[in-house]
Amino acid sequence: MVVIVGKLHVIGALLLQLRLRIAFVLPIVSHTSNNLGNGMRNSEEVTFGGSDLDRAAQLRGDGDAIAAMWADPATRVLPIWRGKPLVEDAAAIRLPVDHKIFKDANGSAIFLGLEAAGPVFAQDISGWTPAELNAEDMAQFFDPSQQQHPDLPQGQLFCELRAVMAQLNARDAELIATAKSLFDWHRTHRFCSTCGHESNMAMAGWQRDCPSCSRKHFPRTDPVVIMLITHGNSVLLGRSPRWPDGMYSLLAGFVEPGETIEAAVRREVFEEAGVRVGPVDYLASQPWPYPSSLMFGCRGAALTDEITIDPVEIEDALWVSREEMLDVFAGTHPVIKPARIGAIAHFILQHWLADRLD
Repeated sequence: MVVIVGKLHVIGALLLQLRLRIAFVLPIVSHTSNNLGNGMRNSEEVTFGGSDLDRAAQLRGDGDAIAAMWADPATRVLPIWRGKPLVEDAAAIRLPVDHKIFKDANGSAIFLGLEAAGPVFAQDISGWTPAELNAEDMAQFFDPSQQQHPDLPQGQLFCELRAVMAQLNARDAELIATAKSLFDWHRTHRFCSTCGHESNMAMAGWQRDCPSCSRKHFPRTDPVVIMLITHGNSVLLGRSPRWPDGMYSLLAGFVEPGETIEAAVRREVFEEAGVRVGPVDYLASQPWPYPSSLMFGCRGAALTDEITIDPVEIEDALWVSREEMLDVFAGTHPVIKPARIGAIAHFILQHWLADRLD
């Protein structure tokens, strides 16, 4: 009995020490604690938010299956020209595999997946050069030009994706975003990063293999945090010096190696605007094919409202009240233009205004 009682006293003392430690630690952690739950209930309604496409990844390495699908009369192909999709009335155009437009194809087609009507591929036809091409327009942040291929009916045009992304249905948006990102990756990752030899497209476009050192390379997706930082009734906006006049958005930045999403939110906001951030919540995500990022939409509570910008990172940052943001969305604000419809920044700000971030 004496031994048992002695042990109970020891256990009780240890529990008391543990409670004291917890009592001292929790107040400190709570200033930077997180609540990364399931995000917004309607998070997948964001543009490029997905359409339950059957990507049929199990078929990518099956050469016979890919050949059979390519020979299937039901198979359709999405043409992509220099990153622009082919659309008509805000709908993606699917063409048969033997359409003469594909005489200008650059490389092999990419298998995107299976639709109810049949297999879907994408083909890059950037080898085609339009008779009239405005290089200045194409070099702008937003390319307003449209290209009419001579082998296509009038009205079927290659358009800047930003111009039509919000009008596309979920399936077309997913297919186009996937194709654009993959073709950009193939264009910029032609050579093996291990030995420098030119690699070859493999796995129906979802891999590159080096014939020299046998290294396999996979499509790159860059994680980016974009955050709704609030202080009271105001939200923090910033702008890059490269953006068009009046364009402001939520602060954003790349997640660094060895860094969590929460830590990236706090670091980026402090680096760009000098504002310390406390708790961070996850809201929604969005594939962003410019060229290939995955945007993690978060919200954070600012601990201070004093702004000190890093001019290397951003040109300006400011707090915008909810009332002012209503003017921004109405297009009546004297300085700030509305966020582009289709971008996750617009999606999050719209729901913040409506108090629907749950």
